[in-house]
This record gives sequence, structure tokens and C-alpha cells, in this order.
Amino acid sequence: MKTIKLRKVGNSYGFTIPKELMEKYQLKEGEELHVIEENDGFTLTPYDPNFEEWTESFKKTNEKYKNTLKALAE
Repeated sequence: MKTIKLRKVGNSYGFTIPKELMEKYQLKEGEELHVIEENDGFTLTPYDPNFEEWTESFKKTNEKYKNTLKALAE
């Protein structure tokens, strides 16, 4: 477990991510992170949760209309 400290940055607050975690999760300076609020706190992730929802919807549509999409592609 890592402990980090919040710091005031202008009118907001920020924190630094230890180098080991940056390397482990292949994060780069300037990369956007997404904050997902949960009942017991929040999750910080580089993966866009909206994109994941989109891909799941696409998979369902693709399975349901596989033959139709194949015919349209010809």
C-alpha cells in the first residue's frame, strides 16, 4: 500500500503518483486519468469507462446482427 499527500494547487488540490506506479501502469506525463466515484471512495484509472460501455454495446449488437452486418459489408 502506498500513501500519498494532497497538496493545494491554485484553487484545486493535487497529488503526485510515485515513479514505481507510473512505470508499473505505463503512465506518462500529461496522460488523462478518469475518476470513478464509488460508495466507499473512488478509483483512478487511465481507461475511459465510457469506451468500455461502448465496446460492450458493440459486441452485443455485433452478435445479434452478425448475419445482417456481414450482408451489408458485401
